[in-house]
Amino acid sequence: MKTKLFLITPPFTQLNTPYPATAYIKGFLNTKDIAAVQADLGIEVILKLFSKKGLKDLFEVAGLKFAPPVRFSVSGEVGEISDNSKRIYALQEEYIKTIDSVIAFLQGKNPTLALQICQEDYLPEASRFAQLEELDWAFGTMGTQDKAKHLATLYLEDISDFIVECVDANFGFSRYAERLGRSANSFDELYEALQQETTYIDNVLLSILKERIETIQPTLFLISIPFPGNLYSAFRSAQWVKKHYPEIKISAGGGFPNTELRSLSDERVFEFFDYITLDDGEAPIELIIENEQLTIDKEYKRTFLLEDGKVVYKNNSLKHDYKQSQVGTPDYSDLLLDKYISVIEIVNPMHRMWSDGRWNKLTMAHGCYWGKCTFCDISLDYIKIYEPVAASLLCDRMEQMMEQTGENGFHYVDEAAPPALMRALALEILRRKLSVTWWTNIRFEKSFSRDLCLLLKASGCIAVSGGLEVASDRLLKLIDKGVTVEQVAKVTRNFTEAGIMVHSYLMYGYPTQTVQETVDSLEMVRQLFEVGVLQSGFWHQFAMTAHSPVGMYPEKFGVVKETEVIGTFANNDINYIDSTGIDHGKFSFGLKKSLFNFMHGICFDYSLQEWFDFKIPKTKIPEDFIFNALQEPEDFKIKSTAKIVWLGGKPFVEEFTKSKKGNSWKMMSLTFHDKKESFSIQTNKAEGEWLTEILQKVSVSNAKIYTLQEIKTDFEKQQEDFELFWYSKPVNSLREYGLLVL
Repeated sequence: MKTKLFLITPPFTQLNTPYPATAYIKGFLNTKDIAAVQADLGIEVILKLFSKKGLKDLFEVAGLKFAPPVRFSVSGEVGEISDNSKRIYALQEEYIKTIDSVIAFLQGKNPTLALQICQEDYLPEASRFAQLEELDWAFGTMGTQDKAKHLATLYLEDISDFIVECVDANFGFSRYAERLGRSANSFDELYEALQQETTYIDNVLLSILKERIETIQPTLFLISIPFPGNLYSAFRSAQWVKKHYPEIKISAGGGFPNTELRSLSDERVFEFFDYITLDDGEAPIELIIENEQLTIDKEYKRTFLLEDGKVVYKNNSLKHDYKQSQVGTPDYSDLLLDKYISVIEIVNPMHRMWSDGRWNKLTMAHGCYWGKCTFCDISLDYIKIYEPVAASLLCDRMEQMMEQTGENGFHYVDEAAPPALMRALALEILRRKLSVTWWTNIRFEKSFSRDLCLLLKASGCIAVSGGLEVASDRLLKLIDKGVTVEQVAKVTRNFTEAGIMVHSYLMYGYPTQTVQETVDSLEMVRQLFEVGVLQSGFWHQFAMTAHSPVGMYPEKFGVVKETEVIGTFANNDINYIDSTGIDHGKFSFGLKKSLFNFMHGICFDYSLQEWFDFKIPKTKIPEDFIFNALQEPEDFKIKSTAKIVWLGGKPFVEEFTKSKKGNSWKMMSLTFHDKKESFSIQTNKAEGEWLTEILQKVSVSNAKIYTLQEIKTDFEKQQEDFELFWYSKPVNSLREYGLLVL
């Protein structure tokens, strides 16, 4: 019998765009002529829940909690219903009346509703709207549609708060029962939860799954588990299929198993799954499909399964993993691309990109080209094995995906996109004259010069995110980040001046970090926002993981593992004792509150002490440290191997004669028009003719890229003193308007 595959991402990941794992696998299966159907059950559950019928059912279920006396049980605890939930319950008719229109608006199908939403007498309002007095300044420039989108987001969050309090405490828009997946060394708690009656959200999920299984009738059911917040619903889905369709084989893979389940030994897991695969999924899945036709001599690649009642790990196949050039183009067919919901939780233009807009996901390179950061899982294949994809193939995939999805927005989800490949991709996009919008994750390294940032912007790059981590040079060295705070400031300046937004991942509580270093790190961040070179950021507390250098060699980093016991289920996060003895968690609220304000461009004049309700030391960072770092002149030395690219068009050329003291000579005026303005330069005739010719040669539309040495050689065939010409006023003007040195 031919294998039929059904691939899902279980609830919940993102509202605005599908998580790409199933699209990647389906793209690979296409290259093998293996038919598969995929579904993002997260968005399907949300759409069923947040609908007129969904809310009617929801309020009916919640109504049982409101019968006198108004007390209820959540997670075994009995408590009073909050005034906020009482308000939402009282306004249920308003929520039911407006929900379908609001969802359609957030799907981009009902834009005129923005006018009503912005009048602020259309949506019912509960506690999430308490922050509204801060919004007038933000949306004065952002417009009606964005303001309405933000208000509609608050409205959905109010309903979410009601669901958590009155219906299902595990609910969250981008996660479900996440606590059951976090640091779950033992399977006991999750297993126990799965023996309980299904919750309201479970029933919504399982009703959709039932319909899909009956329609598709798969022989193999693949579940991607990217995060802890998908784990419970993955097991719940597998449990239902095992019970009702025991003949269907079930396999799980994805980010959570790849990091957390590498030492899995609990047999009970295989009451739900037949296989759990690690790392790149293409070859392991292909072997599972092939094994369906075999009774003996089965081969597996990085796969856990049950044999004779015991968990075994099989990696006995000689089949190689597929190269990135062989895995095919991600295929988004079957997914409800026109039904995803764009929301704006925070009004910051950069921060909103994770929740607003539909992005096609691609990867420039497998793994990380740096692969040294000591907090990162650099011992695992998804980081360790670095393999870039050719720029031409990336552009081929972009064109195919644009044709399939109708979307020209791309999020490159690399660990850290390599600067050389970003340059090659940008040149290829410009060469093909593609109109695309893209963003990615980077390292703040000095390769990102002013000119490279201008090239990336010209190709459609609108934003980058990167890890500054701890803004302390001592700790950056300990992390082996390969950057300094001063360097980060200069790189973020280059991006910002090119018109590319910058988000920074920030860390506190790294081993041996002192209170003084935390305060100084905050001051560095404050200054980066104040001078305008950072637009967005996010603080997270350091977590020690089993596969990072800190987790593998804690003694080198001044920490001691609290326990060496390896659990039978998830093993990644490690509890540890820091030699400093500092409670880093107490800084969390102050760091995040200050950052929230900095992202809104305010409160730079507050003393750092004002963000904390306990005494902190004064910062030792001079208040103009970042400002002064950015005043240092750039190194004007250009390597002879530097690539020269002209982003502009052909000039209009006029000849004229210039006279002085009885002498006359022929001159040229070259007039250029870019999208915003026009400008002219003047040279003598010989230089003007050479310049007109060379600009055509180095035009970004040409396949060949010339080096500075090649241009110099060409110039000196006819002229003298290339350096004098290269640093002259006309060439400096061209450098301002798109003559790039890369």
